Amino acid sequence: MRLDKYLAQSTGFSRKEVKRMLHADEVQVNGEFERNPARKVSDEDEVLLDGYPIDTPRERYIMLYKPIGYVCSSDDGTHPSVLGLIELPRADELTIAGRLDVDTTGLVLLSDDGQWCHRITSPRHKLGKIYEVTLADPIDPSYVEKFERGIQLNGEKELTKPAQLEILSENRARVELFEGRYHQVKRMFAALGNRVEELHRDAIGPIQLDDELYEGEWRELTQAEVKSIFNA
Repeated sequence: MRLDKYLAQSTGFSRKEVKRMLHADEVQVNGEFERNPARKVSDEDEVLLDGYPIDTPRERYIMLYKPIGYVCSSDDGTHPSVLGLIELPRADELTIAGRLDVDTTGLVLLSDDGQWCHRITSPRHKLGKIYEVTLADPIDPSYVEKFERGIQLNGEKELTKPAQLEILSENRARVELFEGRYHQVKRMFAALGNRVEELHRDAIGPIQLDDELYEGEWRELTQAEVKSIFNA
């Protein structure tokens, strides 16, 4: 890892502050002062800042209960970013693994571990995502078979991949998808002549939204939850 990134992730200082410290001879690597921010360091190197040892940075894995009105990207000038809800240093460096629309609530996963995020977002790994849906009109039982067969979305050539639909009540259902097309749940129901009024994501693969979190709250994932993504 680059030395400036190593220091920033370990201390919470910005890259700009870290570079100032490097040029002020406040950083040592293996007993020698180091000014090069691009110097590669690893767990085996001893890094000191102002004479004090720096712990090896660790990747962060976070579960967020996304509320309505937030975007899963940088602020768009109209809506705030979910990254602003994460009260951690360098929260803006976290990658959002599996985004939600501005008017959708529920589970969002974030991390600065690129391989882990790719495992979640890559269609090749076919991680299921579970949504709870409230619809404007009653759900026809024929929807179940149509979701299993695949649905022709407006403007697309290929049918959606097989999805699971469980009818919970007259207007509510649970949907499990194994792909992530643009506004897919809303467009699938629209293709059947119905309209999604509320949409909530409850799970991504084996990770379920913690029922003790309120909208806008977050927590770090447990090691078991982190590892479960690679076992799914």
